[in-house]
Amino acid sequence: MTDRHTADAGRADGKNGVADSKGDMETSRESSRGRILVVDDDPIILKSLSEMLRLEGHEVGEAKGAIEALEQLKEIAYDLVLSDISMPEVDGLKLLKEIKSRHAQVGVVLMTGFGTIEGAVDAMRHGAFHYVTKPVVDDEVRLVIERALESQSLRTENESLKQRLDIAYNFDNIVGRDHKMQRIFETIKMVADTKATVLITGESGTGKTMIARAIHHNSSRRNKRFIEVNCGALPETLLESELFGHTRGAFTGAFKDKIGKFQLADKGTIFLDEISTASPSFQVKLLRVLQDREFERVGQHETIKVDVRIILATNIDLEREVHKGTFREDLFYRINVVSIAIPPLRERLSDIKPLAEMFLQKCAKENERSIAEFTDEAMKKMHEYTWPGNVRELENAVERAVVLSAAASDAIDVKDLPPNVQSPPIVNPIITEDQVLPLKEAMKDPERRIIETALRANKWNRQKTAKMLQVNRTTLFNKMKKYGLLAE
Repeated sequence: MTDRHTADAGRADGKNGVADSKGDMETSRESSRGRILVVDDDPIILKSLSEMLRLEGHEVGEAKGAIEALEQLKEIAYDLVLSDISMPEVDGLKLLKEIKSRHAQVGVVLMTGFGTIEGAVDAMRHGAFHYVTKPVVDDEVRLVIERALESQSLRTENESLKQRLDIAYNFDNIVGRDHKMQRIFETIKMVADTKATVLITGESGTGKTMIARAIHHNSSRRNKRFIEVNCGALPETLLESELFGHTRGAFTGAFKDKIGKFQLADKGTIFLDEISTASPSFQVKLLRVLQDREFERVGQHETIKVDVRIILATNIDLEREVHKGTFREDLFYRINVVSIAIPPLRERLSDIKPLAEMFLQKCAKENERSIAEFTDEAMKKMHEYTWPGNVRELENAVERAVVLSAAASDAIDVKDLPPNVQSPPIVNPIITEDQVLPLKEAMKDPERRIIETALRANKWNRQKTAKMLQVNRTTLFNKMKKYGLLAE
């Protein structure tokens, strides 16, 4: 039997009584009110608990047994079930198992007599949130219900965040229509759920971090941490402490023990950006971690072992650095297990339009503008520009255009684009000897662009394209094969 005087007092005092029964905790409970199903074969207890919970502001359903409860759960999305254990036909333990198999998102709190507490504890091992003992006390029920609903709310929030991350790092939501990006997505699918070390290369602003996160979120480590460290942003002494941790007094300023990023990323993924900036001495220590997955904190001799997936990135040609002697050859081969080279934006022109449109939608929403498109002239200018800052520069250009465009404008025009995009400056770059490519290599990209443009103009009809380019079909076929255009 519940402590009914609380509910009776509330009804006797009318409106003020209801307010008093909530007390000073009304604000904190507001967020944890929910839809609760009370299950008990005793009609007095069932009615008493239901009324008490309704006074607390919950939406309450009633069921006289487990079978009736399961029928209601089919029709109504309850947040929580408060059920007695000892019931005829189907007891609370069997009800719990059925709920967890059919409605895993629903929380369960059980009520038990003193003689069956052991069974209630066992029920918690099978997924019950908690239990209360009979005769139940209103305040105890309120507290357990409040905690259970808060737990459900937190679980729902985490699931929602997880779903948003899944969407954000799903390949369909990473813009990359160009055939080169499609190949990268295929590589990610193959390598994501392995332990292989991945090296991501590409110019600044091409989206290396996005690819690293996509690898993590499409792996079995997705529910563990993704730790990102920019190696170029820290001096060597701090980088070692940041990655491996340190003990108190290990160096000046080390006032307390610190756990390193590698240890924090245990069972998850660590992403080391700008790895080319690592010093030779640090490279030796990193090589050991890659080989054995173990290290020592700065100032400590105890070895720490971790299970961590390592992804690295660089915008520097590491092979060239190896030849120069600034990057260790053994470390290069250790990190270059799977290499993903992200092409610059100027080499994937078909991605400019969808990327720009995605950034426009995002920036317009953030700045509460009704701009929905680009004029044809603005889009033409964006395709003519070389984008040395790659995707990051494109996003900044679109954001600038949205902010500076006329308030009543419904489209981004040429005049809204940055001056360098409107009229790219003519420059005479100073080319050093090691930047010069053999002529045959240098001509590959322009030749591929010309062929792809002609193919698109002729709707991929090879005969018409060969005639336009004034080459025979065999030559065209071989070049399409060479440049990966056959798949398209």
